[in-house]
Amino acid sequence: MVFISGFAYTLGRTAAYAVLGWLIIHSLLSIPQVAQFLQTHMGKILGPLLIISGLFLLEAISLRLPGLSLPQEHHNNLVESGAPGAFILGLVFALAFCPLSAALFLGSLIPLALSSKAGALLPVIYGAGTGIPVLLFAVAIALGVSSLSHWFHRVTKLEYYTRRMTGVIFTLVGLYYTWFYIMKLF
Repeated sequence: MVFISGFAYTLGRTAAYAVLGWLIIHSLLSIPQVAQFLQTHMGKILGPLLIISGLFLLEAISLRLPGLSLPQEHHNNLVESGAPGAFILGLVFALAFCPLSAALFLGSLIPLALSSKAGALLPVIYGAGTGIPVLLFAVAIALGVSSLSHWFHRVTKLEYYTRRMTGVIFTLVGLYYTWFYIMKLF
């Protein structure tokens, strides 16, 4: 049951990001002027967006966004309702958008999806990727993995360094794109 609930939670997150990504991508591309602008200027826009996203990941920029929240009573009811509740929690938590998640999704993923042939598939992959760690920890807890706190601490430490490396990579690629298009203008 824990695996099914964890899987439902992951599906909820994936569904939320897939639908939101599809809506954003298709509404932007369905407006001919916007589509033409993005096709012409996406490379110029992508550089600064990657730099800003990288700075969010490096925590050089912080932003507090009001997110979707559930009253504690509703949260408890969803937790107790099994897989359907886990699916809804996945949807709600995906749409709650912490600043880091918003920066990655709106600042990096959507622009990449707009300029990629994969397009609307990228938000699906992103959603699954954000839910799989929860699924793995839920299964590990259910199986009674010894020293789970040790593993959690290691994953937390790994996440810290991975986020920093990703921030540096995003910033460097953004600087490259920005430099490339600035030099191309002259």
